Amino acid sequence: MAEQNEQPPPSKLTRSKQRWAREGRFLTGRSSRPEQQRLPPGQHLTRDWPVLDLGLTPQISRERWRLDVYGAVENPLFWDFARFTAEPQTKSISDIHCVTTWSRYDNQWEGLATRDLLMACQPRREARHLVLHSHDGYTTNLALEDFAADGALLAHSWSGAPLEQEHGGPVRLVVPHLYFWKSAKWLQSIEFLAQDAPGYWEVRGYHNRGDPWTEQRYSGD
Repeated sequence: MAEQNEQPPPSKLTRSKQRWAREGRFLTGRSSRPEQQRLPPGQHLTRDWPVLDLGLTPQISRERWRLDVYGAVENPLFWDFARFTAEPQTKSISDIHCVTTWSRYDNQWEGLATRDLLMACQPRREARHLVLHSHDGYTTNLALEDFAADGALLAHSWSGAPLEQEHGGPVRLVVPHLYFWKSAKWLQSIEFLAQDAPGYWEVRGYHNRGDPWTEQRYSGD
């Protein structure tokens, strides 16, 4: 099991995002569904891919990278990158929706579909939640059904090239139907739990689930 890293001191962006949660910044009060419109309420399109993090970019090579999957599973996994990519690989195209209001269309991913990971680790009957642990000390929580949703994958490549470090390489989670803070960068381990355990942003005023189409930006929304 990988050692979990301590969280870095709050950056200027981290302090700003906590203030936005207290103020309810960017909320429009509207809602929609993805089949009705592609751009969620309060979002704007960008062609760039902004870099947002806790102020730390872990330098983890593919040779050093490991993924631990443990907790309420029948088959704990301890994979290096070669073992990870020996599993069936999936290509998908999906949109990014960041809680800071930018969206980016048609991102091309390659990696391991979360459903294939679930087949490998076999969650126990009591497993209902997950916590994703990252190399920068970041954590975020997901319900099992969100982790297993269509289009969700552990991505190692973007637009036909290895995922860059600043965007979460070697491997990050991609859960396209939720705000992108749920798609943990620099993935280190996945912990399966019977009970929910809110992560870094969820205990700092952000919504526990993060559905962009109903503007679940902050706690209580």
